[in-house]
Amino acid sequence: MEKDNSNKKSLSETLDFRQLKYTNSPVFSTAIFGVIMLLIVAGTILSNMSLESTFFSTSPTSEVIQMERKSLAPPKNTTSRDRIAWLRSHLQDFEVFKSTNLSEQFHQRVLDSLDDKCEVRFFMTWFSPAEFFGKRELLAVESVFKSHPQGCLMIASGSMDSPQGDTILKPLLDRGYKAFAATPDLTSLLENTPAKTWFQEMKSCKRDPGRIPLFQNLSNLARLAILYKYGGVYLDTDYIVTRSFKGLKNSIGAQTVVEGDSRNWTRLNNAVLIFEKEHKLLYRFIEEFATTFDGNKWGHNGPYLVTRVVQREQETLGNSFTVLPPVAFYPFNWINIQRLFQTPTSSNDTTLLKDDLVKLNRESYGLHLWNRITKKLKIGKGSVIDIIISDHCIVCKDIKR
Repeated sequence: MEKDNSNKKSLSETLDFRQLKYTNSPVFSTAIFGVIMLLIVAGTILSNMSLESTFFSTSPTSEVIQMERKSLAPPKNTTSRDRIAWLRSHLQDFEVFKSTNLSEQFHQRVLDSLDDKCEVRFFMTWFSPAEFFGKRELLAVESVFKSHPQGCLMIASGSMDSPQGDTILKPLLDRGYKAFAATPDLTSLLENTPAKTWFQEMKSCKRDPGRIPLFQNLSNLARLAILYKYGGVYLDTDYIVTRSFKGLKNSIGAQTVVEGDSRNWTRLNNAVLIFEKEHKLLYRFIEEFATTFDGNKWGHNGPYLVTRVVQREQETLGNSFTVLPPVAFYPFNWINIQRLFQTPTSSNDTTLLKDDLVKLNRESYGLHLWNRITKKLKIGKGSVIDIIISDHCIVCKDIKR
């Protein structure tokens, strides 16, 4: 716009000068008028071309889609009554609350697809539009199969269980990998669990959804219910698998520990969960979700939930599951992971990079990208993340730009 205004100013000054010289020439005045009209039309065309170019170069996370996504979170600074009213008015927008012919097939589709031929059964959840399932998310899927060629992955998602979702997964399907999306039916999924009543009350708009986007908390619940009903490995969609999970059983990972004592953990995380079907700890997690739900506190129904339940139940159920140290699933926390995106610029950086890669490839099962923190970071050439992507992708589409 500044350039256009500058051009207009220059044109105006030029015309003013010429008008002083040719004020009495009607022929010249007509010619000047024609030139002005031509420039205006050309400027409009160029402006439209510029807008069109900007539109087509915009990623799916455009402002319009961002607004659509944000509309499924209650307005800020509202009361509990306001949020319940908001949920009632937006209930039709929450596909996950609906039971359809497709969602009612969920159970059978899981049984048909995740059979005994699967090396390891993996699950993810995706309650956002398929447009948001981008290159980072696809990388997470690719990394699963890089380490588990005979593994199976089911993405519980209504938006991905669509032609658009099929297109996203097609590069892997064409290579013979067993990845598919299925629309979950939370009503039947939560049947015979402590969260059945909670879900019915939320669906009936009798509960406060809280300020946190409800989809986030529904994902926290769905992962627990899916594992409880079917057993397997749950992974967040911002998790890169670096080596096989085969052999792991009934495990949850510590995120933080007391310094110098890897066994004395202070917080667990639910981005990676590995449990057998109907495990008692999963039941306790679901029970805790239903009885202590708070949609106003980030993490209360997720990482903090699994932390407080394990702290409480470890003495009685401790022999039935294992808490693995941070190096297993969360070798880099949300603060120090940022350096992994940086290109090494010194010999010290290079030494640190080599140490980080050894840690990831020999001691860890994967890397949590902490998308809330790193989604806008540029991946530096030759950085740890750059190398990890190259080593653990299959389709290997560029996710750096």
